[in-house]
Amino acid sequence: MDTIEVLNHGHPAATGAPAGQGRLLERLAVLSQSPPQSLVLEGGDAESRLAAAMHWAMLLNCGAQRRPCLSCRSCRQIADRVFRDLLVFEGAVGVDTVRETRGVWGQPPSGPGCRVTVFSQAQDLNAHSANALLKSLEEPRPGNVFVLLAPQRERLLETLVSRSFVLTLAWPDSAGREDPEAEDWTSALIGFWRTGQGWFERTSVKGGVDRDLALGVVLSCQRRLVRALCGPAADQPPGLYGLFDARGLRRLDLMLTEAQEALNIQPSPVNPALVLDWLAAGMAVHRAGRPG
Repeated sequence: MDTIEVLNHGHPAATGAPAGQGRLLERLAVLSQSPPQSLVLEGGDAESRLAAAMHWAMLLNCGAQRRPCLSCRSCRQIADRVFRDLLVFEGAVGVDTVRETRGVWGQPPSGPGCRVTVFSQAQDLNAHSANALLKSLEEPRPGNVFVLLAPQRERLLETLVSRSFVLTLAWPDSAGREDPEAEDWTSALIGFWRTGQGWFERTSVKGGVDRDLALGVVLSCQRRLVRALCGPAADQPPGLYGLFDARGLRRLDLMLTEAQEALNIQPSPVNPALVLDWLAAGMAVHRAGRPG
């Protein structure tokens, strides 16, 4: 699905769009009258976040009011990623790349609109790259705006977020098809984080955890993390809301990603029981060290 289709259907400016996303696009339209130098877009999925960023770039460079026309030269070039005042960085961006681009950001945009720089996976910026970008935000240049895309704002450097306007796309459906066994293990894992009891007896049983079960537990935790980020009304017991602070939820997200990667190593994945024990112990240590 290309950018225009996502904007018109999945993310959408079209009639019948989901109310939450419609409000997001209206909010972007209002912001475009006086655009912040840095915008963080969280929530949704990677495709929706990027579509919203392209929509934002069109808003800032199209002559139409409130909504991009999608047919002018600027809109078409942005959709095709050939617009001179659009920079899109994908994946992990090194500190050298950020520093080298400062010369571009130090210049006014080529056209009458804004130069829009998009970091499509800003959560993958390492500390050096994030701090180099922060320096550019602290030395604003007229006509340059930045868009940082991430699943959750907690995965970004706090000082980057503090200097940005944050908008949240509708969170993806967290229900999905749930495996009863994986759900039972997930409940036990959350119970261990709360009480410090009843976990290692499970994983110490030889052959008690296989790769599919461990992946199911990781997926179940990811769904519960989404619910926790949506607030207490969306969190279903036993949930994560209130169990960890924002820093803890960020750490959990990172650990779940690493656990999933370890379980998917081919041809020889890591022992599934050890992966779950690592996840259990790592978050228990974080919770034990949390003030209050």
